[in-house]
Amino acid sequence: MAENECVASAIQCWTAVQRHYGCAMCLSMSMMGEQGKPSACEMDVAGAVSMYALNLASCGKPSGFVDWNNDYGSQRNKCVVTHCSNYPKSFVGAEIEISELDVLGEALGRDNCFAGIKGRIAPGDMTFARISTDDTLGIIKAYVGRGRFTDDPLECDGGVGVCEVPQLQALLDFLCQNGFEHHVAMSRGSYADALEEAFGKYLGWKVHHHNNHVFAV
Repeated sequence: MAENECVASAIQCWTAVQRHYGCAMCLSMSMMGEQGKPSACEMDVAGAVSMYALNLASCGKPSGFVDWNNDYGSQRNKCVVTHCSNYPKSFVGAEIEISELDVLGEALGRDNCFAGIKGRIAPGDMTFARISTDDTLGIIKAYVGRGRFTDDPLECDGGVGVCEVPQLQALLDFLCQNGFEHHVAMSRGSYADALEEAFGKYLGWKVHHHNNHVFAV
């Protein structure tokens, strides 16, 4: 990263690294993220740019990269956020375990899948952001918004947490209808307004600010 003057990365974290090098990438990605060089899973380049944008908007707070396509029971404004994971140390709570990847470990052998980060995201305010490319329309688009991480009970493997977003189901409908991925970048604090201005006003991208739509009169 230093030699090539890279500020962010997207890595083919499964299954190439495990098969060729006999380890997982999560710990290295976590350490880079904590140092201000965010790293996105599964070669998600636009996701890495989303993470870096959050880093800049938050004046350097490390961002996390999550899947958020899992319901939290019947509570429609809450969902489970999870990854294998590559969460930076300051993104999660006090208890962190470095161990094997559970799902891939079963398929590839646990000896080939060491270096996953297991921990619970601590409660607090958060900002979410996602940049995506639309090849059909030839545009770059994005969505941003605010919510919070909760301390609701959760028994899952990997890096996990529960988040709450006002009118979450409307947001998920929007993501599906507009072709956004299930990956999203998240950071502690409130920076959605700054990101909307940067993406929309200065870069000219199409931006959906979820909270402004939810609370519009």
